[in-house]
Amino acid sequence: MKAGVLHAKEDLRYEDIEKPVPKEGEVLVKVKYTGICGSDIPRVNGDACHFFPNILGHEFSGVVEETGAGVTRVKPGDRVAGVPLVPCMKCADCQKGDYSLCRHYSFIGSRQFGSFAQYVVVPELNAVKFSEEVSFEQAALFEPATVALHGLERTGYKGGHTVAILGTGPIGMLTMQWAKIFGASKVVVFDIVDEKLELAKELGADAGINTLQKDFMEKAMALTGNVGYDYVYETAGNTITMKMAFQLAANKAGVCFIGTPKKELSFSVSEWENLNRKEFTLTGSWMSYSAPFPGHEWDDVAHYFATGQLKYDPRMIWKIVPLSRLAEAFAWYKEPGKVKGKILVDSEA
Repeated sequence: MKAGVLHAKEDLRYEDIEKPVPKEGEVLVKVKYTGICGSDIPRVNGDACHFFPNILGHEFSGVVEETGAGVTRVKPGDRVAGVPLVPCMKCADCQKGDYSLCRHYSFIGSRQFGSFAQYVVVPELNAVKFSEEVSFEQAALFEPATVALHGLERTGYKGGHTVAILGTGPIGMLTMQWAKIFGASKVVVFDIVDEKLELAKELGADAGINTLQKDFMEKAMALTGNVGYDYVYETAGNTITMKMAFQLAANKAGVCFIGTPKKELSFSVSEWENLNRKEFTLTGSWMSYSAPFPGHEWDDVAHYFATGQLKYDPRMIWKIVPLSRLAEAFAWYKEPGKVKGKILVDSEA
């Protein structure tokens, strides 16, 4: 088969390798689309790859090609989305159902070969079926959609309250939609790109605020009667928006950092004092799993994508590139400002 094989830092080659064979309890998936995740970028363009040669890619959709002995949950021809985490199932965290916190995990697309290839082998539990109402492009967003839902729930989210979403990348757009699906009274999105704010409103946001405007904070607070937001979700991993979350939070709010920070972060005394004075609850979110593995998050995405309540818009994808141009796609990330959103890799093109 063809695959995008990483041989060293910035040495990504489109080449022939042996097609994998599923063992007992495993599934061979013919890959359709894979999203490039922000975590893939330092693995290719930096020093974060665990070993060489390696095949990255973990946000994928495809069709079951073959099953190993003992597989009962899926069959050849099933449309599936890939679950990348492979927890040990034995450690204390796994025994409590906190699979995201497993210390002895493997991960498809970083610690074992992933989906920047024509085929990938995964454990049976790591292939989640989806219906024909869901496109393969949309299904490549299963993993980001579960990350968004997991983050929403980390605050003990309840409907009927105001919600602020910082960042309008795929995870921000999906977190916004989950908040609406589960009954938010008002969801306001924040970004610096007007086109993304408009798309967010088309997908269900009640308002969009461009944070480059000098008076954006006054406008944002006015939408809540100047009391702040009951829930705040930071999805960009940006120093500015992480501090902004503290300002936007209402008294007793729930604040969750879903985005992964990329730079050192420090707070002034007055900035940090927001947490003390408002007594809001601050938490992080890591991956997207619950018991029984892989968790209701994955079932919910399959359901709400199929019903259309969780919406997909092609504008959520910046570009689709063939697998043969994978190295070129990663080179784009080295040009500041060039990549404007999610890139999908087409394994069949």
